[in-house]
Amino acid sequence: MNGGQDLGGMMGFGAVQPEPDPQASSGSHFHEPWEESAFALTLAAGALGLWSIDEARHARESLQPGDYLTSSYYQIWFKGLERLLLTHGLVSQEELASGRQQQPPRPVRPLRAAQVGPTLARGSPYSRPADTPGRHRVGDVVCTRNVHPSGHTRLPRYARGKTGVIDRCHGVFVFADTQAAGLGESPQWLYTVRFAAEELWGESACPGLTVSIDAWESYLVAA
Repeated sequence: MNGGQDLGGMMGFGAVQPEPDPQASSGSHFHEPWEESAFALTLAAGALGLWSIDEARHARESLQPGDYLTSSYYQIWFKGLERLLLTHGLVSQEELASGRQQQPPRPVRPLRAAQVGPTLARGSPYSRPADTPGRHRVGDVVCTRNVHPSGHTRLPRYARGKTGVIDRCHGVFVFADTQAAGLGESPQWLYTVRFAAEELWGESACPGLTVSIDAWESYLVAA
């Protein structure tokens, strides 16, 4: 979907202003204690196994653009978590409003403190075996599809309908678009595609600059 997060190439937002690492002054990577809590709650709730990383990302990106663009990074995470908890029946609107439990909790298997480190170290592999050969090879010229889906997509708006070159073939991975919608993994070949900046931004782009994105096979057609 073309949400508030899809800002590549848009004007009017000013230059990106990197900030110093908060750890240098406070000893923490977080600006405020509540950010650390929002991060921990999101990881703990995700470990329940009720939704995928793609569904979680879609919950955040589905915020209304005005809400998304005026929220801080961890405010977006927290608002996305609220959506997921509501969708999966772990809380009610009334409980969110009151901050108090009003109905019996749904049975879950929470992540214990001793399990956090090993769980994060193990990660969640999304590579899958290949059932069919990939359609593209390194060096192939391809064009991205010009699509504007209402659901989740990992094809950025600025790179749709553009011509680039396959730089790398990563293998087969879970397709984020179907996984986010609860439609299954639908694994596909995944490629890195390199675009000339002029192809993406026009003749005013910096000469010689290139931009690379990772794109699933269904995003691409032979040029």
